[in-house]
Amino acid sequence: MRRVLRGQETATRRLLAAFAAGGHVLLDDFPGTGKTTLAKVLALSIRCRFTRIQFTPDLLPTDILGVSVFNQREQTFDFREGPIFTEILLADEINRASPRTQSALLEAMAEGQVTVEGQRRVLSDLFFVVATQNPVEFRGTYPLPEAQMDRFMMRFGLGYVPAEEEVGILSSQTSHHPLEDLRPCCTPEEVRLLRTAAREIRVSEEILHYIVGLVQDTRQVPGVPLGASPRASLALMKAAQALALFDHGEFVAPEHVQELAVPVIAHRLVIDPQAQFSGASAENIVLDLVRRRPAPR
Repeated sequence: MRRVLRGQETATRRLLAAFAAGGHVLLDDFPGTGKTTLAKVLALSIRCRFTRIQFTPDLLPTDILGVSVFNQREQTFDFREGPIFTEILLADEINRASPRTQSALLEAMAEGQVTVEGQRRVLSDLFFVVATQNPVEFRGTYPLPEAQMDRFMMRFGLGYVPAEEEVGILSSQTSHHPLEDLRPCCTPEEVRLLRTAAREIRVSEEILHYIVGLVQDTRQVPGVPLGASPRASLALMKAAQALALFDHGEFVAPEHVQELAVPVIAHRLVIDPQAQFSGASAENIVLDLVRRRPAPR
């Protein structure tokens, strides 16, 4: 992944942590920063199914979930699976679809299943959503509801790379795109082993109290009518376990929790308009809470 995405080590590390923890990711950044490429390079690195949905205002839930088609020969209805039946799903510009279509992903992201025509259909155990949205263009977009934002384990951006790295990007694409040379280096079975190993990373009682304390602090901040839910505590613990595994650790350290606090918690906060006008942001609120709460030793 680093051979293709130059200068994006932090974004790659966070994406893989969410993937190993079994969560989903929302990439929120300016156009051209590599959001779609990040999802593609992950899918091409694993020998598994990958589908992309380009969200538009006229997209319907059946375009995502699938639909039953009448078979004239057999005189029966055959269900044709939609693009959601995959391992890695790229939901490109997710905020361009209507709330009705966005809600089609809620059950899939939370429970790993969809209910179509009254029948429950289980998705792959490796089902992973990478959604993208553009934060600077609001024409023809629909803000993601709080319930759906809470389904994403992390939200983060990629940002612009330094000039030296950008020159390297140009040099690597003079004749062809590096994605064309990418080959799978991991199988679905190895991903399952990775997730099992992440769950076995030890989390001490002190770290559990530290995680819960950080999340509960968000519910006491003036100007924040809706703080993070217990789902945020669970997501922060699982993502920190994956990060500790990447660092060859046997247990979760406070540094792992602090590194992931903003991408895991910030997007779940609802800030009232008056606090926003005063310059408050969810990211700064979480950073301030991390600085003020003593880390366990």
